[in-house]
Amino acid sequence: MKNITEQIASKFLGKKVDTISEYDPSLIVAIPRYENRKQYKIDENNLPFAGCDVWHAYEFSALTENGLPVTRLMKMKYCANSKYLVESKSVKLYLNSFNMTRLGKNIDECLQKCKEIIEKDLSETLETKVTVNFLNNETNRVEIFEDFQNIIDYVDVNDIEISHYKEAPELLVAEDIKESRKFKLFFDSLRSNCRVTHQPDFGDVYIFYESKKHIKEDSLVKYLCSFRTEYHFHEECCEMIYKRLYDLLDKDDKLFVCVLYTRRGGIDISPVRYTKNCVMPDVEKLTDINTFARKNIKQ
Repeated sequence: MKNITEQIASKFLGKKVDTISEYDPSLIVAIPRYENRKQYKIDENNLPFAGCDVWHAYEFSALTENGLPVTRLMKMKYCANSKYLVESKSVKLYLNSFNMTRLGKNIDECLQKCKEIIEKDLSETLETKVTVNFLNNETNRVEIFEDFQNIIDYVDVNDIEISHYKEAPELLVAEDIKESRKFKLFFDSLRSNCRVTHQPDFGDVYIFYESKKHIKEDSLVKYLCSFRTEYHFHEECCEMIYKRLYDLLDKDDKLFVCVLYTRRGGIDISPVRYTKNCVMPDVEKLTDINTFARKNIKQ
């Protein structure tokens, strides 16, 4: 039996849907965050993190009033403290509904009208501020997470034994160290699966923490591998990883988790969560809707 989240999300997911080429805001599906957060003891009234969800839609297109196609990469973001997240297939269908919609006398006016409409529709549906921008080949491109080290480099890949493929926080092991240290790690083989369709989602996880505790890298690899047969949305996976590490560290420690997911259906999602005392320049680059922030080839 499907839970509430899956019932809402399955409006379009896993179903054949006819192409809708005329503007239709009713296509947007909002999914409450509370159900998954409750499961992992994340208090919605006192979130243990700040952050946001950053989206890139690579196939946005509309028409000017004289029928000229205008095609751009659309970048959007909204805060993690929002009551809802938006279901990705509904976003794809909603954005596709602009494909044959005529707006504006010229390219700039068309894009401005689309921006205003999309921000309004998403903000009203999600009950939070959603910010949108359109990027092209002239957009400023920046690199992020350049000084993060591949966690596999810290592990003997011929000796490590991976046997858990359902999320297993008991695999995480931390040890006390004498002085506070900064750790910047990434793992490029995260796999989870859609809650409804069970299709695989791949992503790279970036983790920063500053603490007098050291999370053993082999245990962290085993834990991240344990998502391989989990069924969750991207944003939920990011929050699950964050919460498990947050519970392992001391409460005043700095922690940052970001997952850069591979695009599917022309859209990628990059959720980021961090302690409120953690300031990361990379986050500012990623969340700046005027820049195209990239790290790896899979994006």
